[in-house]
Amino acid sequence: MKILLVDDHVLFREGMRYVLQQLNGGVSSVLEAGNFPDGLKLAEAHPELDLALLDLNMPGSEGPLSIKHFHHSYPHIPIVVVSGEESYTVMEKAMNCGAMGFVCKNSAVPVMLDALNLVLSGGIYIPPQLLQKHGELPENKSVAAERGNLRANEYSLTARQLQALTHLAEGLSNREIAEKMCLAEGTVKVHIATLYQILRVNNRIEAVRMAGKLKLIGGAAHG
Repeated sequence: MKILLVDDHVLFREGMRYVLQQLNGGVSSVLEAGNFPDGLKLAEAHPELDLALLDLNMPGSEGPLSIKHFHHSYPHIPIVVVSGEESYTVMEKAMNCGAMGFVCKNSAVPVMLDALNLVLSGGIYIPPQLLQKHGELPENKSVAAERGNLRANEYSLTARQLQALTHLAEGLSNREIAEKMCLAEGTVKVHIATLYQILRVNNRIEAVRMAGKLKLIGGAAHG
C-alpha cells in the first residue's frame, strides 16, 4: 500500500510514518511533501497511490479549495484531511470538497487508525465534532463508542437517520433526500456516512440490504 503524506511540519510527518505502519494490510511506502504543489506533483507521478493525507494550512494550500482541486485532478485517490483545524464550517467544507475523512491532529492514535482503515475500506469517516453539531452523537462520545452502543441497542437509529435510510431505499439521490428532509445536501451526506458506519457497510446497496436484513426499513421502520 502506498500513501501520500503532505504536511509542512517535519516532526508531524515523522510521527505519522509511525502511525501509518500500524494500518491494516501494511504500508509499502510513504511519499512525503512539505507543501501542496509538491503534493500534487507526487500524485501525478504516482497514480497508484492508495490514500492521500493532506493538511489544510500549509504553503501553497487554499484550504478546502485545494482539497477540491486535488479531488478533481485525482478522483481515484481517496483523501483524508489531517489538520489542526477544528472549525465545524471548515470540516464541512473539506468533506463537501471531496475529502473522505477529516481527522484532527490532536486525535488519539487508535482514532486516527480507525479513521484511515475505514476510508481505505471504502467508507467515509466523519469527525465526532461534526456529528455532534448535526445531532448525530451525544456530547463526548466518539463514533466508535456510539457505534458499539447502537449495536448493543439493536441498531437504534435517530429519527433523521431512519428517515434518510428510508429515502436511500427509495433510490433517491443526496440532493433529492435533502429536498425531502428540508436539509442541506452536506448535512444529508453526514447522515448517510453515519449510517454506513453504524451498519458497517461501504455503499448504498449494502446499506439498504443490511437495513432490510435488520428490519430497519419497510414495515418495521414504521412500527
